[in-house]
Amino acid sequence: MNRLKNLAATGQAVWLDFVDRRFLEKGDLRQLLATDGVTGVTTNPSIFEKAIGHGAAYDDEIKEFLGQTDASVTDVYESLAISDIRRAAADLRPVYDHLAGRDGYVSFEVSPYLALDTIATISEARRLWQTVGEPNLMIKVPGTTAGVPAIRQLIEDGININVTLLFDLVSYQAVAEAYLAGLEARVEKGEPIDKIASVASFFISRIDSVIDKAIDARVAAGDGEASALTAIRGKVAIASAKLAYAWHVNMIASARWQALAAHGAMPQRLLWASTGVKDVVFPDTLYIDALIGPETVNTMPPATMVAFRDHGTVQQTLVQGVDDARWIVAETARLKLDLNRVTDELVLDGVRQFADATDALLGAVAAKRVAVLDGRLNGMTAALPGLLADAVDKRLGEVRADAWSRRLWSGDATLWTGKDEGNWLGWFAAARGEQVDHAALADIQRLGRQFPDVVLLGMGGSSLGPEVLGRMFEIEGKGPHLHVLDTTDPGQIATVAAAIDPSRCLFIVSSKSGSTMEPDLLRAYFWKVSGSDGARFIAVTDPGSDLEQRATTDGFARIVRGDPAIGGRYSVMSAFGMVPAAAIGLDVGGIFAATAPMVIACGADVPPAANPGIRLGVILGEAALAGRNKLTIINSGSFEPFGSWLEQLIAESTGKQGRGILPVNMEPMGTLELYGNDRLFVHFQVQDADDLTLKAQLDTLVAAGQPLVRIMVADVGQIGQEFFRWEVATAIAGAIIGIDPFDQPDVEDAKIATRELIDAYEATGTLAAEEPIASTPDFDVFVAGNMQFAPADAAALLKLFFTSLQPGGYVGFLAYIERDAINEAAIAAMRVAVRNAHLCATVAGFGPRFLHSTGQVYKGGPDGGTFLTITRDPEPDIAVPGRRATFGTVQLAQARGDMNVLAKRGRHVLRVHLRHGGGGIAALQAAVVAAVRK
Repeated sequence: MNRLKNLAATGQAVWLDFVDRRFLEKGDLRQLLATDGVTGVTTNPSIFEKAIGHGAAYDDEIKEFLGQTDASVTDVYESLAISDIRRAAADLRPVYDHLAGRDGYVSFEVSPYLALDTIATISEARRLWQTVGEPNLMIKVPGTTAGVPAIRQLIEDGININVTLLFDLVSYQAVAEAYLAGLEARVEKGEPIDKIASVASFFISRIDSVIDKAIDARVAAGDGEASALTAIRGKVAIASAKLAYAWHVNMIASARWQALAAHGAMPQRLLWASTGVKDVVFPDTLYIDALIGPETVNTMPPATMVAFRDHGTVQQTLVQGVDDARWIVAETARLKLDLNRVTDELVLDGVRQFADATDALLGAVAAKRVAVLDGRLNGMTAALPGLLADAVDKRLGEVRADAWSRRLWSGDATLWTGKDEGNWLGWFAAARGEQVDHAALADIQRLGRQFPDVVLLGMGGSSLGPEVLGRMFEIEGKGPHLHVLDTTDPGQIATVAAAIDPSRCLFIVSSKSGSTMEPDLLRAYFWKVSGSDGARFIAVTDPGSDLEQRATTDGFARIVRGDPAIGGRYSVMSAFGMVPAAAIGLDVGGIFAATAPMVIACGADVPPAANPGIRLGVILGEAALAGRNKLTIINSGSFEPFGSWLEQLIAESTGKQGRGILPVNMEPMGTLELYGNDRLFVHFQVQDADDLTLKAQLDTLVAAGQPLVRIMVADVGQIGQEFFRWEVATAIAGAIIGIDPFDQPDVEDAKIATRELIDAYEATGTLAAEEPIASTPDFDVFVAGNMQFAPADAAALLKLFFTSLQPGGYVGFLAYIERDAINEAAIAAMRVAVRNAHLCATVAGFGPRFLHSTGQVYKGGPDGGTFLTITRDPEPDIAVPGRRATFGTVQLAQARGDMNVLAKRGRHVLRVHLRHGGGGIAALQAAVVAAVRK
């Protein structure tokens, strides 16, 4: 006797709760259909996770699929799953045809992420139904509150539905009503209903698992009702199922159902799911033996199927003991086991479990996708000390459970502070190449070929990204040379002006707001020196800005509009980065194509642990919370320019409300003993650049317990991947730190202070007087109000200044001088001297460039910054057309304004003004080195 096959004589169908590629390929399903009378197959994310994620059965198909085109992990998974579903449907088609659609179905799950969204569930079910395209498919929809109206609509659409996650009679009745109403709607429209099938899946064993656990706890505690509790142990789930079936029998006898049956309607069969026994004290066939009856389905995992085939009992049990079932359910109420609460929680837990399984499934697919892509996707490893590693792992679990991947992409502002953060995510579309007009960029590329030089006039995000692209991609002789001017320094302006022929140069004026002071002053200057010819000017700005209006009036050759939903520091893949890239002849389409693998890898469907952007963001955020808030950037070779862009992104996004991450860029590498426990290191390495000395230094750091993130880049052409990875990571780090990563509340203060000084100069012709506290032939020293230094010689002041460093603090060199190789080398030497003497992090920036970059974290971020501001009298200075103030005056006003704001924020700040005719930056370097010498 084949017990499984004999179940058919009772009117109960046997479905297999399992699918696997090799199982299908070997013909094992067809064998079950023939020998055991199996008439259906169910699947779920857990089944597919085991099938796809473990072993290599699907690897060749993944390679083939991704070999045609890169795709999201959901697309990869669906291609595999749908292939299996279609194979199973083909195997079951003879059953379906023989039974005229009464059986022979395979089920496929709507994403459990949509369980609480009616509209999305309907849309997804329709899509899957059309994609699979098999008549013996059932779409699985959870019987949640949101799922019920979706079921009604999908039945009306003529789609077969397997309703999942039913645990109680009330929920089942709602689902049955949805089935009836959907059929009635079709009849009213004159559409056929005789080929529409549905099952309502009761999840059995999970009820007993929860109830029995509560019973055991109360019995162990000596509950006075121990005997009564024990009497119903292991019986509540079966009792609930029997009452649901009794209701079903009465329902199909009703006039309402009979009217539908007259049109050929098939009953919505009750299906018993989760029939594997969890408690070893019960027979392993318990949930089969006790629930046998006509017009029902029992879906069994393979082990349960084997057990029932061997020793199950075939008899009509579902209609037996119905009164006892009523008594058992009544007893659960009397004994305050709160079955209603249990079943409500089981629904939510079921949704969560399926979502967890889907996360595991998609994470496994993501890992296989990475392996197939090989070098087309930049890699990342993280060596973290124990406590930080534990915190990161814990947080990754939390953010996965809280759906951060999907919430990020949906613009859920509650991920951050619940304000307007969701309005600032246009950089997602930008990274996919959707913000720019590719035809317009091709036109700009043709325009750029007419000129030997392109000068970009911008600040912050409008300049830093293009500068990185220009330095990393530009090939001599292949296109115009890009000069980036994001300064008011007369020396730097003069250097660029001398390097170009203004009459044979293309100028790009770039400003999101269109009213940023520095680009406007630079525009006025080069407009005049170039002959005021709009045919050689391009404006990149947000719609409706002052710059757009001026560019229109002045007849600029091109006006390219940005996306107001993108903040400046996130704008590199938008028009603000791509217009300069196109102008110097870069392959913009190639940049987007090379970036796409990372955009997909960081997608909403990739769980956090497998999501390179979110995982990095969690590391950054947890490190900052643990006091490791000095992100020390180590670049190798051709990746060196990237650090200046990353500085702004991290500093301006996270440094506020006394919290944040301080990027430490271009600090020369030191030995192990020079670093404290406030560092997180990140190393960017192009794979063909093998610096063995640096590798040894980094290995020493890791061995000593310093955290190190390694970013491996196959080719600099994949720089766009790092733009996007770090944008995602910064947004996530902001969520962990607890700030809005898209505002910059402290940047405006320095602008206001600067405007006040410049306005005063415009009125009087002089800046407000100030007296140095010390002087040398080489420089004067000025203090801000919070530094209580008495007049003294400069050497003593500098020594005292650096000894005021706070534990865990850092030193910043803020240089309002020309950004050139000599000054950069001198500042690097000063940083090394201070770092080595005081074992503290050091940062540096050229002003006013850094005001639109790291200036935010200096003022609004964690306390502990000690700043040496460096200024000088420019010689010669450069006039600003239409203004009384010169560029040198503006730069000095910016330095003084910035210094005053830093002082008001409680930062220690000292200004050294280099005297004309003195020893310049070399003299200051010598003084600083002497001041910190032990």
